[in-house]
Amino acid sequence: MRPDIDRTERRRAHRTDWMALLSGVVFIAAGIVFMSDPSVPPLVMLTILLSGLGFAGLVAILAKAVRR
Repeated sequence: MRPDIDRTERRRAHRTDWMALLSGVVFIAAGIVFMSDPSVPPLVMLTILLSGLGFAGLVAILAKAVRR
């Protein structure tokens, strides 16, 4: 424990990385859909994946704007 860091700075929690969290959820969901129904066309999966990543990026940008 360093004496130059005051008590409030030590207790501050990390901020949520919304881009990483939502991107992980999108990839897990895409993997579950692909494993449960492999007959889904790749173009549909790619469209859903890119839409989900775009939404995650939008949420991350909005969250960063709200923090400031």
